[in-house]
Amino acid sequence: MDLSQFRAALPRGDLWVFGYGSLMWAPGFPFRERSVGLLRGYHRALCILSTRYRGTHRRPGLVMGLCRGGSCWGVALRVPAAHVAATLARLWHREMRRRVYHPRLVPVRISRGRRVRALAFIADPDHAQYAHELDLHSRAQLVAQGVGERGRCTDYIRHTLEHMYELGVTDPHLARVLETAEAMRSRARRSRAR
Repeated sequence: MDLSQFRAALPRGDLWVFGYGSLMWAPGFPFRERSVGLLRGYHRALCILSTRYRGTHRRPGLVMGLCRGGSCWGVALRVPAAHVAATLARLWHREMRRRVYHPRLVPVRISRGRRVRALAFIADPDHAQYAHELDLHSRAQLVAQGVGERGRCTDYIRHTLEHMYELGVTDPHLARVLETAEAMRSRARRSRAR
């Protein structure tokens, strides 16, 4: 789906955006309201090979996507109607250049039991950059090696975990991937120093 098709299908007014990775801590667009949000039916997963923001074609990193099943805590951001067009253009440039996600309006529960429909970027399991069934070591290796336009993959995971902790949410698997990746990077540095 391209941006013009998505915009044509949107209801008028403000737009909610659901952040579950870097959109939680670096949205890159103005918003009027921020709320903890719960999305049911999808879970956060390290499942997208990053060859631009957190890696390269030679040394890809690994970033998050939403995959079917379970639930995901994140942040819902309300974009005022006057900023929706510019925000969508930024998000398309940031998230949709390689078409690794499907943009969807999904039901998110926010504060005081309210429910909103929010834009979320769902991982496309048929895309070439979708990483199927990686074990802990393989995930950690990709995270350890990944450095791209927006920095180290380890920093991306660390910032995401920090913001999850602020929401009162933990992810032991993601924390273990980061811990293993940092140990790999540390061993590589010591090996090069010899």
